[in-house]
Amino acid sequence: MTTYEKILLKNMEQPGYTGSLADYEGTGGYRALRTVLKEMQPDQVIEVVKKSGLRGRGGAGFPTGVKWGFIPKNHPGPKYLCCNADESEPGTFKDRQLMERDPHQMLEGMAITCFAIGAQTAYIYIRGEFRLGAKILEQALHEANAAGYLGKNVLGSGLTINIFVHLGAGAYICGEETALLESLEGKRGMPRFKPPFPATHGLYQNPTVVNNVETMANVPHIINRGGEWFASIGSPPKSCGTRVFCLSGHVKRPGNYEAPMGITFRELIYELGGGMRSDKPLKAFIPGGASAPFLTPDHLDVKMDFESVALAGSMLGSGGVTVMEEGTNMVWAALRLMEFFYHESCGKCTPCREGTSWLVQTLQRIWNKRGRPEDIGVLDELCGNIPGRTVCAFGDAAVSPIVSTLLHWREEYEALIQEAQETMPRNKEIPVFSH
Repeated sequence: MTTYEKILLKNMEQPGYTGSLADYEGTGGYRALRTVLKEMQPDQVIEVVKKSGLRGRGGAGFPTGVKWGFIPKNHPGPKYLCCNADESEPGTFKDRQLMERDPHQMLEGMAITCFAIGAQTAYIYIRGEFRLGAKILEQALHEANAAGYLGKNVLGSGLTINIFVHLGAGAYICGEETALLESLEGKRGMPRFKPPFPATHGLYQNPTVVNNVETMANVPHIINRGGEWFASIGSPPKSCGTRVFCLSGHVKRPGNYEAPMGITFRELIYELGGGMRSDKPLKAFIPGGASAPFLTPDHLDVKMDFESVALAGSMLGSGGVTVMEEGTNMVWAALRLMEFFYHESCGKCTPCREGTSWLVQTLQRIWNKRGRPEDIGVLDELCGNIPGRTVCAFGDAAVSPIVSTLLHWREEYEALIQEAQETMPRNKEIPVFSH
């Protein structure tokens, strides 16, 4: 099995490593922060991150350095950094490990980012269920403040950098950056219309950068080893560096695997993950969290980078790969995901609020063998009327399980409907859905 140099998971794989400040300093921790404060200007830091090719690891994949560069330099008021730790995407669990096992790596990245964009205040918006992670982060912040890495006069530089932990309330939509900002301001978590964008009108209508946990954790390594080093890893020029892939489902060795972007799904599932759990053939997999359309065994040799997965008809998204073996009913799989999206719709946009409800009703009717011949047409029509008609990308994500399963496994829908037609006269109609 091929082995790769680990960047983000390296420390925590060392025997006895606890993630404490002392342990982190022992691996060279906070050396990058010292470097930027003593030897670099903010623009130089941004330029290094641009050269690295680092793209956001939360799902959208926007170039990190470019996002930082959008922050206006002459803004008279405060600027903010928000670390998106609201890891609510089904099948995704990498940020949780990074926060719980090596919290200072992320905090150092946040401190460097604050220096680069001119922010004195940063928030970690963490998923409400991550109680242990929040507790560990609070302890790490206490250590970093006591050691002078955060707070007033950071390392004698005269700069102030304060970082605070903010627990969310369990809303999936708050993983969307503007809904996160609304929630952080004490409002109901609903996405904002864009433009204006957070870079100019973010938290409290001030310039704000929102970056994911894994993105922040990469920053100290890029400063220490150079943008060119990071850009040489993976699948340059557009998919650089390593990625922590979350592998789950019907595999023998589920877990987080850090590998260069550009390895194939076959290598992740069969080499790193040990293959299918019961040695049945692979039937389907989700390549980038629940929002990503399903792929088939024909896509096993697709490279795991942003461009290749997009060309295959899906997206790399959050890096959560969920594997399904032969025997899994794809109508059931689509229904389970649609029930999640229906439950998590914030309700702001009518197509999403009402459309997800009707999609769940229709799928439940088919799955419970009450389907009608026209139901597939109903699904097609509904899925065509939600994407592109919502404030955020939730509507596009919500229909992807149905669109992709209809594309690749339409016969499974038809078989259930055919069975319903054969048995319907002998069955009593029963309601299958309730709000």
